[in-house]
Amino acid sequence: MSVHAKACEMCRADRVSIGKQFYTLPAWRRYLGAILIYLPLFFSLPFVLIGAGILYAHLRTLGAQNLKSYWEFIPDGATHRYSKLSDQITFKMDPTAPWASMKAFWAFNCNYYCPLSVGLYEWSVYLVKTVENFWCPFFHERKSTYSDSAIDQSYWHIHPENVVKLHPEDRDCPIWNEDVKK
Repeated sequence: MSVHAKACEMCRADRVSIGKQFYTLPAWRRYLGAILIYLPLFFSLPFVLIGAGILYAHLRTLGAQNLKSYWEFIPDGATHRYSKLSDQITFKMDPTAPWASMKAFWAFNCNYYCPLSVGLYEWSVYLVKTVENFWCPFFHERKSTYSDSAIDQSYWHIHPENVVKLHPEDRDCPIWNEDVKK
């Protein structure tokens, strides 16, 4: 099975539709969209970085070990198909968007902005799920998606008198109780 086929095993039928209508939009909307993609650099990313750093410090202060670092969520530069400026492809969005045909523009986006920002958000989600698994190991319909942040024991599993109070599904969940066989 090809790498692409494996990646598409995760594809769902309810895809976001965006590419089909891109060129049917007025140019001003495409430009505005291009500008809006960079606003998180100034507004969202700094707060996510601070928040993730605080969560990381929180977990380490509580004695957490084997936490993944931010850099574990960043793809290796060698895996980028267009990692060299000489290999970088360009895209001419419109004749009035000269920056879109510059290799440096696409190299920045493809090799730095996208992987570093996506990695930051993924690391932040990982840390939030880890905190949630520790402090609140109570099952709900989405809790199975927290398995990528599995822990050895939740706060509720540390003391035997708390364990007996838990619902069997919460007590015996392998996401936050390593003693349970999957």
